[in-house]
Amino acid sequence: MLRRLWELPLLVLLMGITALSMWLPAAHAVILRDHETARAFFYSSVILFILTAMIGLATVNRRARNPARANLTALVAAYAVLPVMMAIPFVQALPDTSLANAWFEMVSSFTTTGMTVYAPDRLPPSIHLWRAQVGWMGGLFILVAAVAILAPMTLGGMEVLSGRVPGRGAEGLSQITETADPARRVAQQAAVILPVYGAVTVTLWVALLMGGQPNFPALIHAMSTVSTSGISPGNGLPANGPTFLAELAIFLVLFAGITRRLWPGSMIHDSGSRFSRDPELRLALALLLIVPLLLFLRHWLAATEGAGEADLIAALRSLWGAVFTTLSFLTTTGFTSADWATAKDWSGLETPGLILAGLAIFGGGIATTAGGVKLLRVYALFRHGQRELEKLIHPNSVGGAGQTARRLRREGAYLAWIFFMLFALSIAAAVAALALAGIAFEPALILTLGALTTTGPLAEVAGSDPIALAPLSQAAKTIIALTMVVGRLELLAILVLLTPDGWRR
Repeated sequence: MLRRLWELPLLVLLMGITALSMWLPAAHAVILRDHETARAFFYSSVILFILTAMIGLATVNRRARNPARANLTALVAAYAVLPVMMAIPFVQALPDTSLANAWFEMVSSFTTTGMTVYAPDRLPPSIHLWRAQVGWMGGLFILVAAVAILAPMTLGGMEVLSGRVPGRGAEGLSQITETADPARRVAQQAAVILPVYGAVTVTLWVALLMGGQPNFPALIHAMSTVSTSGISPGNGLPANGPTFLAELAIFLVLFAGITRRLWPGSMIHDSGSRFSRDPELRLALALLLIVPLLLFLRHWLAATEGAGEADLIAALRSLWGAVFTTLSFLTTTGFTSADWATAKDWSGLETPGLILAGLAIFGGGIATTAGGVKLLRVYALFRHGQRELEKLIHPNSVGGAGQTARRLRREGAYLAWIFFMLFALSIAAAVAALALAGIAFEPALILTLGALTTTGPLAEVAGSDPIALAPLSQAAKTIIALTMVVGRLELLAILVLLTPDGWRR
C-alpha cells in the first residue's frame, strides 16, 4: 500500500495530508463543545479527502519525464492549491467571512508570514489552532523542500555555496534528481526532520508552560516560534506578568532560524565545514551584538533623565527587549518582547520599526523556515566587498582561505547580487501595484516588506501606527498574498521554473 503511495504525484500527497490534518482542529472543537466548528472541519476533511483520492486514482500511473522539475512544479503548485483547500473549513466555521479573506489568511499562515485580517477575539479557539497548525505545517514543508527539492537544483541559497547556475543542479546530484522517485525522496527527508521538528515544538510548549503562559497560547506560540510564523491567538506574546523565562525559551529556539546546521539532513549538500565557522551564525551573532548595543548606547545621547537603581533595572530590561526583538525579526518571526517598549523609550528613537524592517530584510539562514534575503547571501556580498577593498590597497595580493571561500567571494557573490536585485525589483513592483490599489506609499512599503520577507508582524510595529488589513480592498489583499508566495518561494526559483531550457529536458 505504501509503495503505491510513492507513485502518486507529490501535490496529490500534499493534498491528502492537508485534508487529514483538519481532524486536529475538529477534535479540539469537540473537546470545547463547539460542534459547529467541529462539523465544519470534519466534513471539509472528508469531502476534500474523497476528492483527493479520486485525483490520485486518475494520476497514479502518470510518470514525470523530469522528476526534479516535477518536484519544483509541485512546490510552486502547493502554494496555489493548498491554501484554497485550507480556506474551505475556515469559511464553513466562520460564516460571516468571505472565501477571499479566508484564502488570504491561509496563504499568510502557510507561507509562515503571520499577517491577519481578523481581530483575535473574532475567531474561535479552534480556528486559531488551525492558523497556527497551517503555519507549523508550512514551516515543516519548506524545511523538507529546501533539502529535498531546492538544494539538489542549487536553489534557495545553495547556489551561493556551489557557485553553479541556479536550476542546473550541483555536481554529483544531477543523476539523483533525474532518477530518484520524487515522492519517496521528499518522504525520506520528512521522516528525518519531522521527529526533531515535533520534539522541539513539544519541548518549547512545556517550557512556555513552565514560564507561566496558559496552555493554549503556549501551544500556539510554540508552533509559531518553530515555524517562524509569528502567529498568536492574541496580540503577540504576553506583555504583563512573568515573561522573561518564556521569552528566554523562545529566544533559544529562534536560533534554529539562523543556521541550517541545527536541522538534520541539511548538511548533506554542504559537508566538511565546522559549526564554529558557520558564516550565517557568525554574522547573526554580530548583528545580535551590534544592533541592541547601538540602541542601548543611544540612551546617553537622547535620554538624559533619571538615575540610580530604577535606571539600572530599566537598562537591563531595555537591553533584553532589544536583544530578543532583534533575533525575532532577524529570523522573520516577528514576536516583540514585553520589554520592547522599554527598549524604545530607552533609546529615544522615534521610528525603531525601520530597524526591525531592516533586520527582516537580512533574514535568517538558508534551508531554514526564515525568509528575507538570507544571511549567507549578505555574507557573500560582504566578503566580496572586503576582497575588492583589499585589492585596491594591494593590487597584486592573492585571496586565500581556500577554494570554498574563493568560490563564495566570486561566483557566490555574483549570484547573491542577482538575487538581491530581483528582491529589490520585487519590492518596487509590489509597492507600485499596491499604490495602484489605493494604498499610500509608507503603508504600501511596510506591507510589501512584511509580505516579501514573510514577517507579517511588521504591519503592526514598523510604522508609527498599526496597519489594519481588514479595510483594504480585495485587489490589495490579493497583491499582498501573491507577494507572500514570491517571498516564500523566492523569485529565483519561480524564474527557473519558467525558463524554457527546463521545458526541453
